[in-house]
Amino acid sequence: MKELICEIGRRMYARNYVAANDGNITMKTEAGTIWATPTGVSKGYMTPDMLVEMDMQGNVLSGTYKPSSEIKMHLRVYQENSEVRAVVHAHPPVATAFAIAGIDLDQAISPEAIVNLGRVAVAPYATPGTQEVPDSIAPYCKGYHAVLLANHGALTWGRDMTEAYFRMESLEHYALMYMYASRLLGRTNELSSEQVAELVDIRSRMGVTSGGNPSLRRREEDTLFDRLADKIVERVLSKLNS
Repeated sequence: MKELICEIGRRMYARNYVAANDGNITMKTEAGTIWATPTGVSKGYMTPDMLVEMDMQGNVLSGTYKPSSEIKMHLRVYQENSEVRAVVHAHPPVATAFAIAGIDLDQAISPEAIVNLGRVAVAPYATPGTQEVPDSIAPYCKGYHAVLLANHGALTWGRDMTEAYFRMESLEHYALMYMYASRLLGRTNELSSEQVAELVDIRSRMGVTSGGNPSLRRREEDTLFDRLADKIVERVLSKLNS
């Protein structure tokens, strides 16, 4: 278990999901205690002896290092959702950019994202290390698999450490694809409600009953929105040229 946490830390560091001493990882044991990454240590250079064992109230049971002040949000996820066995917090650049911009990642554009993640909302801004953070994420712990932390980063969780970490990978990949399509190419081809329903059914048959569903806009709504935007641009240009 401790070796796996260190391996996940190295992967996060190698993929640029964390810089310097950023990020934290926790994993719940069969006994109900938590193994947590220490504060002030790079996730790329952790060793098993650095990890801290804690109870569900945040009290240190063993270990010579101090836990991160952000352990509060990890504990909140475990307290709100009994199925969760691992939580990962990181600052993946593209997903964090959406968190900074206050943009939910809830577009129905990727089958894999719908099955693996579902909807990813932006939780209200909270000062890192304070009680504000766990309070801000509490509404998302049961019905979602991930949440963006406004102006901060991302948090993912799962039924085991691999699932929790892979959701962080999926989140960053989804954010990157959406950025390329919407910001660089200028458009996205969203899946229909029927296609999304099929994917949600697949997700359910895989034993995943939460995750939230993507937001859907009807094609005619998209067309109306585009026409309205064109008219606004035309009016602005007309005034500038007059």
